[in-house]
Amino acid sequence: MTVDRRASLEEIRAFHAKMMAAASNSPDERLERIFELVPREAFLGPGPWQIKVNRRYVETPSADPSILYQNARIALDRTKGINNGEPFLHAAWIGIAAPKSGDTVVHIGAGTGYYTALLSMLVLPNGHVHAFEIEEDLVSRARANLEPFEGISLVQGDATTEALPNADLIYVNAGVIAPPISWLKALRQGGRIIFPWQANKRAGIAVLITRTETGYAARPLMPAWFIPCVGASDLAQCSKLPSGDDAWSIQTLWLTEDRSPDETAAAVYNDLWFSKAGDGKQ
Repeated sequence: MTVDRRASLEEIRAFHAKMMAAASNSPDERLERIFELVPREAFLGPGPWQIKVNRRYVETPSADPSILYQNARIALDRTKGINNGEPFLHAAWIGIAAPKSGDTVVHIGAGTGYYTALLSMLVLPNGHVHAFEIEEDLVSRARANLEPFEGISLVQGDATTEALPNADLIYVNAGVIAPPISWLKALRQGGRIIFPWQANKRAGIAVLITRTETGYAARPLMPAWFIPCVGASDLAQCSKLPSGDDAWSIQTLWLTEDRSPDETAAAVYNDLWFSKAGDGKQ
């Protein structure tokens, strides 16, 4: 009779990577191996850890890192509600955003660097990740955690006011009422922004914005709720708040300097608006 044995940490990490690759729904054959190569525990500090379940934190029974290989949010700073986000959600975002070799990526809300590290490996060779984190203690931890990885610049600062490099992908890990126009203008042709849009008090939606020849295409993806992005979370800038149905119906984004809001507008802000019409057609 075969006696069952406990899986090793390496086997658990490999299986978690396989699940993340499946969650990505991506044909990119690199993903599973890259998810396996970056150890989540290296970015979370010593255990035991605090896992967020609904609105509560539950402490792990030990510092065994195998506990971390589940689809759970792990506290980075419990007092501020800052967590290392759900791996399967990020895997899905990475699959949709499709970072590739040579890309320039801007990561906003880097935390302690786990998803920054994954992005950096996906843009090798010749790519670069510009990571922004506003919290000083998290930047200090991220700097140490990311030392073994190539092609990363880490900045402590407010990404809504800092100058961004021209980018192929902007990956945002903080809730945004409206993306700053500086982010949109930093996109190269075909460049993408993926971010959690706090459309109204009840609707948090991951949105993909793609820069096209004529403007910006907008695609709602899935429910997503993150802590607010400093500098991009003021509802006072909104003159038309979208209903839940309208938020899920957006197809394009316009800068008000290029086009004034019309009857297709789902949401209107000071500098931009979302339209329910595609390609600018009413």
